[in-house]
Amino acid sequence: MVFETSKATETCSNIKGKKTDSEGFTVKAMMKNSIVRAPPAAGAFKERPAKPTAFRKFYERGDFPIALEHDTKGNKIAWKIEIEKLDYHHYLPLFFDGLCETTHPYEFFARQGVHDMLEHGGPKILPVIPQLIIPIKNALNIRNRQVICTTLKVLQHLVVSADMVGEALVPYYRQILPIFNIFKNVNTNSGDGIDYSQQKRENIGDLIQETLEAFERHGGEDAFINIKYMVPTYESCLLN
Repeated sequence: MVFETSKATETCSNIKGKKTDSEGFTVKAMMKNSIVRAPPAAGAFKERPAKPTAFRKFYERGDFPIALEHDTKGNKIAWKIEIEKLDYHHYLPLFFDGLCETTHPYEFFARQGVHDMLEHGGPKILPVIPQLIIPIKNALNIRNRQVICTTLKVLQHLVVSADMVGEALVPYYRQILPIFNIFKNVNTNSGDGIDYSQQKRENIGDLIQETLEAFERHGGEDAFINIKYMVPTYESCLLN
């Protein structure tokens, strides 16, 4: 009996001295030998899965008047009709929807198609701006580095594509700029080596800075204060 009692006492003392893991803000976390686990990563930079795009569906059905053309400079789109005669309300949002694509040939056709349409759209672009916001937001929100870089270059082209487009984007900053604020300080640092991403304009932090400056230059007098509200660390390129 004496042996069993001493053994039970020893077991109790071992249990008391044992450290246990627990989640924060629980009753268990407040106990004496409890070790609180660190919170999980928020995942702000984690890539999200992309949903199937309407662009891919239309392309596979052969609904776009485009074909792939090879020349000495590489690949380009051969348009089957004049770009200026396209229905921009129908086609431009679909091509913007394809910015989420990362596989060939969808990625190439969407990216190059957007740039071609912005190059030749003129006054047809401004009325379509409200239809472009959700595709732009979706492309940025999947947080894929390649897609973000492509979308930023498209936005820089968009603000200079036609008169008043930069100002028309200002009311939509609250939908577009949150991802800018998250990735603004993401810069590839290669130490003493050459940062080839800067030569190819694929450095997200630099592209975001360039895009914000383009927004401010072409967004009118309300652009800066609206950018500053969404990206507090941004400093004006015009006022300083």
